[in-house]
Amino acid sequence: EAYGFSGAMSGSFLLSCLLFAAVSRRQRGPYMDEVFHVPQAQAYCHGRFLQWDPMITTLPGLYLLSVGVVKPAAWLLGWTGSVVCSVGMLRFINLLFSAGNFYLLYLLLFKIHQKNKAVSGFQRILSALTFAMFPTLYFFTFLYYTDPGSVFFTLFSYLMCLYGNHKTSALLGFCGFMFRQTNIVWTVFCAGNVVAEKLNEAWKIELQKKRDEKISSRKGSFSDLTRVLKFLVEYLLSPKNLVTLTALTWPYIMLVSLFFVFVFVNGGIVVGDRSSHEACLHFPQLFYFLSFTVFFSFPHLLTPSKIRKFLLSLRKHPVQYSLVTVISLFLIWKFTYVHKYLLADNRHYTFYVWRKVFQRHELVKYLLVPFYIFAGWSFADTLKSKSIFWILMYFVCLLAVTVPQKLLEFRYFILPFLIYRLNIPYLSLCRQLLELAFYILVNAVTFYLFLNRTFQWENSDEVQRFMW
Repeated sequence: EAYGFSGAMSGSFLLSCLLFAAVSRRQRGPYMDEVFHVPQAQAYCHGRFLQWDPMITTLPGLYLLSVGVVKPAAWLLGWTGSVVCSVGMLRFINLLFSAGNFYLLYLLLFKIHQKNKAVSGFQRILSALTFAMFPTLYFFTFLYYTDPGSVFFTLFSYLMCLYGNHKTSALLGFCGFMFRQTNIVWTVFCAGNVVAEKLNEAWKIELQKKRDEKISSRKGSFSDLTRVLKFLVEYLLSPKNLVTLTALTWPYIMLVSLFFVFVFVNGGIVVGDRSSHEACLHFPQLFYFLSFTVFFSFPHLLTPSKIRKFLLSLRKHPVQYSLVTVISLFLIWKFTYVHKYLLADNRHYTFYVWRKVFQRHELVKYLLVPFYIFAGWSFADTLKSKSIFWILMYFVCLLAVTVPQKLLEFRYFILPFLIYRLNIPYLSLCRQLLELAFYILVNAVTFYLFLNRTFQWENSDEVQRFMW
């Protein structure tokens, strides 16, 4: 397995290097958000650490790390002049992050599914390769964006949490926070993992005391969920339990406290251009995320057996589904926001998704509700192997990281998607291969459009390219 993994990682890195060279040849200068990121990193390279572009909305983690890698490398290799902190050199940092993400995904798969002895080494390697090739993340490996580094430190923090190294996990969580402020949610997620584990242990003891009552800690009726929530409230109101949980999660508590201090001092979570990044209750973002997940995990979520099982559930619980439908329609009616970037920037795929689907007719956004409900049910059904407390904790974090975002942006879905995919059970080898082939196809189309299907705006001489 070690040799197989080394071969897969080396092969994918070589392929990425070749693609990196092609992208760098076609797009030599900064593109899109690189127009802000590259000059800021170059200013840091020249020691101007007090210079800051007010259009940048994230903390300077990417630029600090870039200088910390590029400067020593330039000194050791004798590089001078413009090659140091050039656009290509800065982009290469993300290529290194991509390799690191591949390794972390493999280690996380090994740790999360270690009790499943039926999983072969080949399946683990294949899954890690598939996740590393996840199109929305893989594309930004070749541009100087915060996404690869943000994913790297968040996954690393999650891995350390699973191994019980909570101080290291919190420190890595701080690094992730320095790349993107919303990563603080995944620090809460790591703390939630610890809490969920303790809750599950206590719940099993509770079940043993009530063996005559058929209560499931994994799935059940509405009354079972009510009982679980009652137990959860009673457990968390106990001073003894709170002291125990605080002793286990204090590194995460300190980091979250630091985050609130930052928000208070900064006057908000965004550090730069706040006018374009206003927080709001954009509940349909959850529906967009579920649709995004079904699209990229269709071999797992959109299968005939899943559809049959969903229809059976629909027939058994018509009242509950009717209530969910009414709530969904209300949330779409009252809480749908359309960001000005979504309507104006025709370089992003989201522009075309919105125009071709949602703007086709005013009723389309409501007609999609049955699909959203199926997507939500299928999504939750694949997580039933996890404890109810883990599921509740994950969904709270999912809501926290998606709903406040006004802009529909696929990059915001990368981390919640990866954490979801890491935690669902392995399926057949055939479906895994289908998923990998689909990702490769999407990547091929994406890079073909980016490199070859360029266009120009009427009022600009610059070449424009399609991208996520």
